[in-house]
Amino acid sequence: MLLTAEFWVAVAFVAFVAILLYYKVPALLARALDDRAQAIRTELDEARRLREEAQALLADYQRKHRNAGQEAEAIVEQARREAEAFAAESRQSLTETLKRRGQHAEERIARAEADAVDEVRAAAVEMAIAAAEKILREQTAGAAGSQLIDESIRNLKGRLN
Repeated sequence: MLLTAEFWVAVAFVAFVAILLYYKVPALLARALDDRAQAIRTELDEARRLREEAQALLADYQRKHRNAGQEAEAIVEQARREAEAFAAESRQSLTETLKRRGQHAEERIARAEADAVDEVRAAAVEMAIAAAEKILREQTAGAAGSQLIDESIRNLKGRLN
């Protein structure tokens, strides 16, 4: 039973999990993810603030436009045409700008999430390889290790066919 590959895989897995818990890796990963989430929240808040400022500017412009109605009839008509054209262009430009900023923020968030996932995976793989290598080196030392290697080679030939 002690010489089966499944037993050693189970031992390596338990040791790996124990090492991760000993070095508090899940807490480190959680903290890194929380920090990243806070950075993303900050970026979203900034985007919301910029949107609110743009809406305030638009509302201010519309208020000025309504006050312009007190001027002379000819000037008002000409100003109204110019103001409406400018407002439409501003709204379109504002909408496009907000849309681009929103898309840019979403892309940055997606990239950041993908980068975080890749970093976590890479760290986990490196730790697993290091732990497995350490365990295998310790377990395969001496005559018992040579016997285990010889038996594994014989079993490998049978599994390849």
